[in-house]
Amino acid sequence: MSLNHPIDNFSNLNVWIIGASSGIGEACAKWFAQAGANLILSARRLDALDQLAHAIRTQYPQTQVRSIALDVNHQDQASTVVTEIFEEWPRLDILLYVSGVYTPVQADYFDLKVTEQMIQTNLMGPMRMVSLLMPHFLEQKSGHIALVGSVAGYSGLPKSLVYGPTKAALLNFAESLYHDLKPRGVNVHIISPGFVQTPATAGNDFEMPALISAEQAAIEIGQGLQKGEFEIHFPKKFSYFLKFLRILPYPVYFWLLKTFVKT
Repeated sequence: MSLNHPIDNFSNLNVWIIGASSGIGEACAKWFAQAGANLILSARRLDALDQLAHAIRTQYPQTQVRSIALDVNHQDQASTVVTEIFEEWPRLDILLYVSGVYTPVQADYFDLKVTEQMIQTNLMGPMRMVSLLMPHFLEQKSGHIALVGSVAGYSGLPKSLVYGPTKAALLNFAESLYHDLKPRGVNVHIISPGFVQTPATAGNDFEMPALISAEQAAIEIGQGLQKGEFEIHFPKKFSYFLKFLRILPYPVYFWLLKTFVKT
């Protein structure tokens, strides 16, 4: 049963990807371009966005692509960018919020500056952008809000003392958002990837089970939106394992975590 309206055809849909300069966001931009969508690409690094936009235009000349710099932690800039986009584009069909930061944190290296940075980008960032776009989605009475969380949001994991809670909060936010917006015709998706090869995970010094490429992640996301799934989680063999851990009694949970999740 699909909780959201399935997307049969991405052709000529307007998709805004926030966090498009690398990793999952960049791979998703290429996937949506291949599927025929028009793209707005945002991130802090405009040079990387312009290179990506040029590559997409070269390969898919029919695709409309706009790159626009955005720091989601700056309220005034975010508000200005939203205004500019709706002056140029008549509607927004999909918001894909990918932008996020990850730094491994454990109790013995608990840095509050790192904590504040992750909370701002991973939680306040998507909340800020959703709040600014909400009037437009409600006026349209349609559209899709897709937020990239993480399986780290399911439960407490090693070296995820801060990252995990930001993603757990984002999952809760998406659930409440779905409850509020479904009757208004607006679709909400939460995306929960496992380990994906990106610049964010490149510095990990521990084993990453079921590691997949950013291109594989983009396929999973695109197909999940096509099916209208509320939660798009992958790779399944890892995400289902973590879901299973969550329902176990804590003594069993912590024993299995220590046994199977190597650091």
